[in-house]
Amino acid sequence: MRVRLIILMVIVIFLGGYHAPVSSRNVSSPPSESNSVEEEQLTLGQLRQKYADTFKTNGPSTKKVALTFDDVPDPRFTPQVLDVLKKYNVRATFFIVGSRAEKHPGLVKRIVKEGHMVGNHSYNHPEFSKLSMNAFRKQILHTGDIIRRLAGYTPKMIRPPYGDINEEQLRWAAKQHYSIVNWNVDSLDWKGLSKEQVKDNILSAVKPGSIVLQHAGGGVGSNLNGSIEALPEIIEELRNRGYELVTLDEMLGLPKAKD
Repeated sequence: MRVRLIILMVIVIFLGGYHAPVSSRNVSSPPSESNSVEEEQLTLGQLRQKYADTFKTNGPSTKKVALTFDDVPDPRFTPQVLDVLKKYNVRATFFIVGSRAEKHPGLVKRIVKEGHMVGNHSYNHPEFSKLSMNAFRKQILHTGDIIRRLAGYTPKMIRPPYGDINEEQLRWAAKQHYSIVNWNVDSLDWKGLSKEQVKDNILSAVKPGSIVLQHAGGGVGSNLNGSIEALPEIIEELRNRGYELVTLDEMLGLPKAKD
């Protein structure tokens, strides 16, 4: 009986095949999702370091300051800012929104005629990092064409709305020979701050090579009166401190026009 049982077991093993316990198998486990490598999303600070030749927030540490004004042209505020700059013989940099330039071409022409530099601030002020690459490129290229027709050149400098941009967009900008220029002194004037608040935000933070952000345009209900009222005293105080007020091409040693 025992011999028959052994013979039967041998037949079963032979017909069904031998299955070793799982722990003894020499089988590689499939890679888990946690092992997959995804491109790390860098912060704006990390992007500035990685793309230092393309992404700027300040100039060299010399006694120069660049005043910059976003969201133009806007007939409510831009002419007032231009009047102050003309009175004090200051040249500044204005970042143009394409859709507004189409509506107010005369203001863009006045900006250029009075010796100021212009840059690209998108067509309709979206958050770039939320756009597809195709939509991002259209924002830049279409606005560049609008500005070229009005100013006589396609701007090299781009300021992303809200200062926001991602790495893929930065790589494209670098390949196309654009420069991304944000700021390191924020007036926060878009909040509708008072004259004294705007002055303090700027004068308490400014240093050699600073790029100052103000606005000469805004949305519905925007109040930039405090910023406009503060501008003459900001200019006077910066000059009293020995600063030369320059455009961004002078500050950064870059051409204003894209090659």
